Amino acid sequence: MTEITQAELQQTQNWKLTLAYDGTDFHGWQVQPDRRTVQGELQAALERLVGEGPLPQGSGRTDAGVHALGQVASFSLKARIPAANLMRALNRTLSGSIRVLEARVVQGQFHARHSAVAKTYEYRVLPVEPASDQICPPFLARYVYAYSWRVNLELLQQAASAFVGEHDFRSFAASDPDLSMRTDEGAHDGVVRLSASTTVRAIFGSEWHKQTSDGFHQLVYRVRGNGFLHHMVRNLVGTMLDVGRGFMKVDEIPGILAAGNRGAAGPTAPGRGLFLRSVEYDGADRKSPNCNDV
Repeated sequence: MTEITQAELQQTQNWKLTLAYDGTDFHGWQVQPDRRTVQGELQAALERLVGEGPLPQGSGRTDAGVHALGQVASFSLKARIPAANLMRALNRTLSGSIRVLEARVVQGQFHARHSAVAKTYEYRVLPVEPASDQICPPFLARYVYAYSWRVNLELLQQAASAFVGEHDFRSFAASDPDLSMRTDEGAHDGVVRLSASTTVRAIFGSEWHKQTSDGFHQLVYRVRGNGFLHHMVRNLVGTMLDVGRGFMKVDEIPGILAAGNRGAAGPTAPGRGLFLRSVEYDGADRKSPNCNDV
């Protein structure tokens, strides 16, 4: 890996990439020894293309099997390359499981994780209980949770509404104490400079809707907030599905939140149904006034 001195860093350009990826065959975002990760493949692709190997910083470290429709990464490069050329070259070099949707030079203070002000996750459930008359097809199996219990959409909506607002989501964090403070399905830093020791998060929107794709009916949960604890979205989904099938009542949710105990909430839904849909920034990702796109 090419070493960059402090003097050389002052001459670098700060890049922002927007990425989509199929997380099925990756051990998550974060680089790990002897394991295939999205961050590792992106770093290797940059080194092959420009001879520099910066470690791209993602907006959140998605877990193994989790997908992204709009992940954001930032890094610095000394090489001067037009954004369209870098995007084209990366998409030719990366495996087909990762696509760069946008590449641009942004202001130096921008950081994919620290500069984020909100994120939206989406979770997809395919009902396969007898009444649904559906069988999970192989081309959807990697991207949905094939759920065999009959659920009531109205109860799901009521449960989703109970999470809107600012709450302590400790009961919905990973049960491993070393992981429970990780945010965004695995990141160690809050997206709006939240203290790493707090499990309080603000949820701006939380709702379920029906969606039909290729003739298959899905239940899709979408949640938008200022930060998410490790496994938080998947634990919310597992709990809401328990409510939707009548195993748990909606009015139990306030008590689960108050308990501050992972054991009080429902099961963890599998990673394959989860997508990082989008990341929002409050002007921190403006185009650099010094960049040259030609």
